[in-house]
Amino acid sequence: MSSTPPRNPSPARPVPKVAYWRQNLIVIGILLSIWAFVSFGCSILWIEWLNQYKIGNLPLGFWFAQQGSMYVFLVLILVYALVMDYLDRKHDVKE
Repeated sequence: MSSTPPRNPSPARPVPKVAYWRQNLIVIGILLSIWAFVSFGCSILWIEWLNQYKIGNLPLGFWFAQQGSMYVFLVLILVYALVMDYLDRKHDVKE
């Protein structure tokens, strides 16, 4: 009887972080929805309704189309960075 030595197990693969990726996709979905609402909705669809309000001398719809959507986009980038930093620490994910 020849005894074969046990095979070495495959190298340890990292455990998939299913909860981490699920929360990541939820965050991305929410932030993209806000971005679409502001850039498409406020700048195109509801521009006539928003134009009844003014920021300084500019109608609000025009302001969203020209500058407001950019400011919202920058805030969304900041929110994404902060939330992902929190999720990285929560799920012990290192870069």
